[in-house]
Amino acid sequence: MRDGAVQDGANRMPVVELDDIHKRFGLLEVLKGVSLTAHEGDVIALIGASGSGKSTLLRCTNLLEIPNSGRILIGNEEIRLNRTSDGTMQVADQRQLQRIRSRLGMVFQSFNLWAHRTVLENVIEAPVHVLGQPRAEAIARGEELLRKVGLYAKKDVYPAFLSGGQQQRAAIARALAIEPRVMLFDEPTSALDPELVGEVLRVIRDLAAEGRTMIVVTHEMAFARDVANHVMFLHNGTVEEEGTPQKVFGSPESERCRQFVRPRDH
Repeated sequence: MRDGAVQDGANRMPVVELDDIHKRFGLLEVLKGVSLTAHEGDVIALIGASGSGKSTLLRCTNLLEIPNSGRILIGNEEIRLNRTSDGTMQVADQRQLQRIRSRLGMVFQSFNLWAHRTVLENVIEAPVHVLGQPRAEAIARGEELLRKVGLYAKKDVYPAFLSGGQQQRAAIARALAIEPRVMLFDEPTSALDPELVGEVLRVIRDLAAEGRTMIVVTHEMAFARDVANHVMFLHNGTVEEEGTPQKVFGSPESERCRQFVRPRDH
């Protein structure tokens, strides 16, 4: 665990603040007032059973899902939301949303690479066409990132010819290419064969060691215990338990959390 890597949050700037987030899908309330603050350098692990609201909370962070109520601040800038006549919420300013999303790198369960573009072309797409970066500069940075994730030799290969682990590492490089302030990972290893999980977790561990701010939805308990400095256990749309990895995994107060984390220690 990163004991010395992260100092008291009071001395560091909050990068992501989610305040009292509620989200419903029809009659199903998936999030029932969840709050989260990530300071610079934090690695926050979101754990919990399937359907607990982890991925929905992550998707609300960059407005892939629009919450029904609550506040979202990225780098102290609140995302403006309006309530429509039918009671739903919508983004008030699309330009603000685009700007804020450029600060957030998202890695999904499925790799979402463009099949008709090479690995390097996937990585440079957003820097060139969204951020307006000169192509030569984007290529140099893209090649550097592919070296970081161990894929430089595959830069001219199409995704169909990569393993699942290689595709996910390419997706991480693509997310890093926009120079995000925060990396969001939504179960980044859940679609991988077991023998490929380690290579992706190693890359994420290296990013944590660099001091990158990350919010990670994961079912890999050992990874959450070793890499995160703050763990949140969600259950039925609420934060049932949160704290340091020692507290959540070693002495949780919630019986439900105890049942969830203990079997994985064997």
